[in-house]
Parts: sequence; C-alpha cells; structure tokens
Amino acid sequence: MNSISLNIWSSYFSTVAEAGATLTGLLFVAVSINLSRILVTPGLTGRVAESLVQLFGVVAIATTYLVPGLHLRTLGVLLLGITSIVWAMQVYTQARYVAARMGNPRHWILARIMQTQVSCIPFFVSGVLFLVGSSVAPYWSAVGLMLSLAAGIASAWVLLIEILR
Repeated sequence: MNSISLNIWSSYFSTVAEAGATLTGLLFVAVSINLSRILVTPGLTGRVAESLVQLFGVVAIATTYLVPGLHLRTLGVLLLGITSIVWAMQVYTQARYVAARMGNPRHWILARIMQTQVSCIPFFVSGVLFLVGSSVAPYWSAVGLMLSLAAGIASAWVLLIEILR
C-alpha cells in the first residue's frame, strides 16, 4: 500500500480542481444568462443540478487527493463516498426527468445518462483499488475526472448555447 506516492500527483489534482471550479463558475454564468428559459423549459432545472453536482464532484475528488497525510485506504473510502453521493443525486434528477415523460427524444436522456453515469465508474474502481492497495488507483481517478469535466462542459454547452435554438 505504501508504494503509491500521491506527491507526484499533486500538481495534476490541483490543476483539475481549478479547472472544475472554473467550469462551475461558467455554469453559473450560463444559468444566470438563460435563467428565464431554464425555469420554463421542463427538465432543465434538473440538468442544472446534475451539472453542478458533476463539476463539484470533480472539485471534491481532486481536492480530497490533496489532503496532506491522508491514509490511502481512507482516500479509497472517501472516493467511494463522494462518488456514491454524486451518482445518487444524478440518478435522482435523471429518474425525475424520465418519470415526467416530457415527450423529448429518447436520445436526449440517454446521452445525459451516458455522460454522467460513465464518468462515475472510474471513481468507484479507483476507490476499490485504493482499498486493495493497487498503485493504478490514481490513474482510474484521472480518467473519471476527465470524463466528468467533459460531461460538465457538454451540459454547460446545452444550458448556454443549445437552449437558444
């Protein structure tokens, strides 16, 4: 377990945390610019919540890696906990969207589900790998962070640009 050195990852996770925080700010701008449309378009308030959770998850996970002296097993438990919360909140908003049966094309919700749910899988894998002492655990988190940032950017695009179509 001690063969994993997170010190070499500190610049990476710091940079990703900054990117996640910046994209969260962009999302707030997108929402404030298009707030009236978001509030009257069914399903978009859930998309806003989903996106905020996605991007805050990036910040939470990346900054958790930066906690000094954190035991690697504790990091694994924290990753599993944060990811479970992010995943559950996204499932909740997506389930509400599906239950509302808004008549939107099925591929809209499928794209949302794929973007958000697929990005959670590497975090679950990473958390488990930390618990068993695997040195590849941070790499799995890196994949999850990149997928989460991509999902956050896609949602920000919808809320900033696509909403105007």
